[in-house]
Amino acid sequence: MSTDGHDTVGQAALRQPGDGDDAPDPREPVSLLFRDLRTSGRGLPEREAARRQAVHGPNTLIRRGGRRWPGELAQQFTHPLALLLALAAVLAAVSGAPALAVAIVAVILLNAALAFAQEQQAEKAVEALNAFLPDRATVVRDGVRREVAATSLVPGDILVIEEGERISADARLLSGGVEVDLSALTGESVPVFRSADLVDVEGELLDARDLLFSGTACTGGQARAVVTATGMHTELGRIAALSQRTHREESPLERQVKRAARLIALVAIGVGVAFLPIGLAAGLSLAAAASFAIGLLVANVPEGLLPTITLSLASGVRDLARRGAVVKRLSAVETLGSTTVVCTDKTGTLTENRMLATAVWTPGGEYAVGTPEDPPPEVRLLAEAAAVCTTAHPDAGHGDPTEVALLDLTARLGAVCVPDRRDADRQALFRFDPRIKLMTTADPEDGTVVLHTKGAPEEVLARAARLLDHGRERLLTPPDRSEVVRAVGTMADRGLRVLAVARRPLRPGQAPPDRREEAERDLCLIGLVAMADPARPEVAGAITLAHRAGITVHVVTGDNGLTAAAVAGGVGIGHRGSRIVTGTELTAMGEKELDTLLARGDEVIFARTSPEAKLRIADALRAEGHTVAMTGDGVNDAPALRRADIGVAMGRSGTDVARESATMVLTDDNFATIIAAVEAGRRTYDDIRKFIVYIFAHAVPEVVPFLVFALAGGAVPLPLTVMQILAVDLGTDTLPALALGRERAEPGLMDRPPRPRGEKVIQRSMLARAWGFLGLISAFLVMGGFLLTLTLGGWHPGDPTGAGSTLHPVYQQATTVTWLGIVTCQIGTAFAARTERASLRSVGVLGNRQLLVGIGFSLAFAAAIVYLPPLHHVFGTAGLSPAQLAIVAPFPFVVWGADELRRALVRRRTTVPAAPRRFVPAPVGPSVEASGHHPVAVLLARHGWSAHRLTHALGIDEHTAAEIVDHARRVAAEHGRRTP
Repeated sequence: MSTDGHDTVGQAALRQPGDGDDAPDPREPVSLLFRDLRTSGRGLPEREAARRQAVHGPNTLIRRGGRRWPGELAQQFTHPLALLLALAAVLAAVSGAPALAVAIVAVILLNAALAFAQEQQAEKAVEALNAFLPDRATVVRDGVRREVAATSLVPGDILVIEEGERISADARLLSGGVEVDLSALTGESVPVFRSADLVDVEGELLDARDLLFSGTACTGGQARAVVTATGMHTELGRIAALSQRTHREESPLERQVKRAARLIALVAIGVGVAFLPIGLAAGLSLAAAASFAIGLLVANVPEGLLPTITLSLASGVRDLARRGAVVKRLSAVETLGSTTVVCTDKTGTLTENRMLATAVWTPGGEYAVGTPEDPPPEVRLLAEAAAVCTTAHPDAGHGDPTEVALLDLTARLGAVCVPDRRDADRQALFRFDPRIKLMTTADPEDGTVVLHTKGAPEEVLARAARLLDHGRERLLTPPDRSEVVRAVGTMADRGLRVLAVARRPLRPGQAPPDRREEAERDLCLIGLVAMADPARPEVAGAITLAHRAGITVHVVTGDNGLTAAAVAGGVGIGHRGSRIVTGTELTAMGEKELDTLLARGDEVIFARTSPEAKLRIADALRAEGHTVAMTGDGVNDAPALRRADIGVAMGRSGTDVARESATMVLTDDNFATIIAAVEAGRRTYDDIRKFIVYIFAHAVPEVVPFLVFALAGGAVPLPLTVMQILAVDLGTDTLPALALGRERAEPGLMDRPPRPRGEKVIQRSMLARAWGFLGLISAFLVMGGFLLTLTLGGWHPGDPTGAGSTLHPVYQQATTVTWLGIVTCQIGTAFAARTERASLRSVGVLGNRQLLVGIGFSLAFAAAIVYLPPLHHVFGTAGLSPAQLAIVAPFPFVVWGADELRRALVRRRTTVPAAPRRFVPAPVGPSVEASGHHPVAVLLARHGWSAHRLTHALGIDEHTAAEIVDHARRVAAEHGRRTP
């Protein structure tokens, strides 16, 4: 292979990676990678880089399909309710109310603009991904180092990475080593070390220790790397493509409102059209019959339904924002109420994301940190060794929470570790490597150099040969190893994170080793440090409330399964049984096995999950008919957040990509806020149904007078006019309907199971209550008031009541009684609709102040129409006497009282549900997990560790390691079996 790059690059004109061939494997030997990328250590010539730019395109994330906002905006005007409102506007204009028509058109425009703005939120996810890419990058081209636009990078470029820079493309390290923050891609909060000397050819691509990825950040060191992928071909681009392929579906409310709109349209048009021949048959003129048909149609069109739903949802959004949940799509408030499954992360959501050292173990026993007794010398030595093996600077706000906890432990035990002096004295540093879970430093001590190592207990044990026992070093025997493993298991069972600490003094004058492998061997184990990330105090109560509400809670985390299971059990997750499923096991599962696992009823801890795994879990749950809320905070969570019914991003610790992709953002990163949002969603959904009942109820007393007039053949005069109908629909009804959208939660709201995913927002029971009960009672009352007023005024059936007749003033008063009767009946309906089953007293008769204000406005508006002479001509009303007012005064109490009695009978017939049984968290996993082997060893085997690797790591014999691997396979097989 040519080393100067000229011949090699010259051949690139004939064939380039990406010109049709598969991209090269970035883990292949560097010489082969140079050959496949047609580059060299001198980099690409500028001309060749420009040619590749034309082939591969800019190094940026591409939005597929372009913007389609004109069509998306136009779709807002084809919504069934929008079309129905447009029809109402036309009818209002035809009936002589142009101002009303203009108002309805304004409502249509406002709702369309609001819905369109909400839809555009989803489009920002890819734009937020672009923010992870830097503007400039340093490359070597033609052997010369230069700065170029990051968008101009191409495969084959030699990239120079230094501390503090964002990495611009996927690349393979050629020289040097860097510490990289991969949290945006993997969710891991601890920076990882990547080096050209650490070559990995197996395992996950993101775990390869010699690869760098676009969008991550270099937090230390410097290196050179060859670019292997740019733009949409990077790992970040793959996630962007997943996000773009994941389309948001309509929420249940959006689908149900469309169905309701069709129902309303059919009823309204059907009644209006049917009345036309009925009116002609009754002897009306064509113009009069058409006018009354329009009146009936307008009576059945709930002009305020769509804006009332919108404002109710907006009210729910405001309430949630005050409680720490920012909802970006109004309809999501309702979707929250139907949530059946919550898939939650652990760190920072269930816990406080605040590590605290709580116990220390040495061969002398366990020491509880914080006790008044003085710590033994070996405990103080362990704390000092752990503290010196850190890079955190708490005072500067820099450092991993684990290392901050170790420094805090040292201070609490009376020792001192000054970060600046620690860093100045340090002679060597081998940064934390997540693959081997170790970190080592070389530090001066009493004229010599001492190597300090901290990390995963099994990794430290594998490299330890001695044990510090009461101040003296001795050989680490097999019984000692068993005792250490037992201590680790005991602490892990308490949900604690355990670190092992070891040291090795070098000979006087001996320099620190250059290679990590030489430093991390023949260690002397000092002891163990156990740390807790305390569960948020309010989470346990929220989990209990979720279980009462019939919501299943799965933990989907990148953390260790044992620790996650312990934390989950501590807050009450797993009340029906729980199990750990590792990422390796989930990948090996087929769709049928995954469906079986989720259908068992267990609450599952999914450990070490990938972006595809989260997406797959969400898809599987939704395929089973569940409404899923999924939490996430990293770039890798974006596809799953978009696919879930409710994507929940962390506001404090989350990335911009996650926040843009999510439906809801938690400003406090708190699981309890999710359950509070579910409760608010249920309340909002109930409120929507309440004002739908309220709005539908007045259609019957508005329609019945027309039917009585038609069926009586004109012998009974028309009890209501079109303008009076409009005065009810858009005058007295509007504010009370809006107030019902702010009703407080009915008792027992969170003791009900989640409603089915496909449940209709308008149900037969609601129609029966609105039309068949409240509406009929109201119709009977208003018709009774109308006929009673006419009769007391001397009217007999068939007597003329038209203008100029002696009975015309009485007729106007009678129609006013009809209209005012509908208004007062709606007041009773408003109080009745405040609860579905509970008594009004349980929520407070005067508990809804907005409703009282709305009723006050309705009464003032009614008084103006009844007693202001200028309005009499417009609405055909007349002033009423006290005796006539006395006719309608009892109407609200009759309507409300009748429904209160009905609800009491419903409560009496319905069996009161028993108080929820208190559950004791079940053991994690099925019985097959009780193997007698150390749980850490079993979990490592379930993560894909071989028997040889277990033997090397834990020092167990090969036969036992083989048994553990076999047992791990049986556990994995158990996941896909149905419960007998």
